[in-house]
Amino acid sequence: MERGDVRGHYEELAAEYDEHWVYGPDYIPWMSGQISEALRLSPTNRIADIGSGTGLFAREVARQLQPRHPILCVDPSEKMLRQLGTPPPPGLTPIVASAEDIAEGRADLPYEQVDAMWLKESVHHITDQPRTLRGLADRLAAGGRLLVVMLPATIQYPLFQAALDRFEELQPDPAHIQQHLSAAGLDAGLTHVEHELRIDRDKYIGMVRARYMSLLSTFSDSEIEKGIEEMRAAHPEPVLVFPDRFAFVLGERPGENV
Repeated sequence: MERGDVRGHYEELAAEYDEHWVYGPDYIPWMSGQISEALRLSPTNRIADIGSGTGLFAREVARQLQPRHPILCVDPSEKMLRQLGTPPPPGLTPIVASAEDIAEGRADLPYEQVDAMWLKESVHHITDQPRTLRGLADRLAAGGRLLVVMLPATIQYPLFQAALDRFEELQPDPAHIQQHLSAAGLDAGLTHVEHELRIDRDKYIGMVRARYMSLLSTFSDSEIEKGIEEMRAAHPEPVLVFPDRFAFVLGERPGENV
């Protein structure tokens, strides 16, 4: 997708975004806990969520962590950030900027350096991944950590086949992201986490129709409806059960935080 298309997709989805992404009551706390654990977050860390959207995960991390410094919710969509509320909740600071803006110093941040940052399912929107990830790595303090959370190269979602095929064509390889972080001077490693999703079939079809994944915005209305017919035929069961597997690519800047 082109950058303008991506931004327009999320602008249109902003008001309904949380509804489409909260699969169930356990998902957000689980993923937020996985992010906190992987980044070894502490209340004294200066933290940034790059591509935060509506702040679904930053809000939960802040609730669990009670940070002394507000978590920076960085996103290019002002409409998405507005969903944080006015004023935003304690512990969160919205920043209207893209990952590239942060990487290239075009956005002012309240922290000169950060101790931890994460990108949750947004790295595939970055055009020049090596350059942008290097720029983000340069914003880390000594001992700072950068976590890229992304879907693997293949997924087992109950989508229609054309969507699954297009996903595989467009999705970056997590191993390449690990290489980019290593080239940026970080000690990088790759692990995986998995969570079982159980979701009402009709709700999931509604999410697909609303194009809850940016991938789906590359299909026309008629293609989406044809795909939904295929999904209904392939999945007559009322509740869909499938694994949500994520690659966690973690890079750490050498040195110790002080």
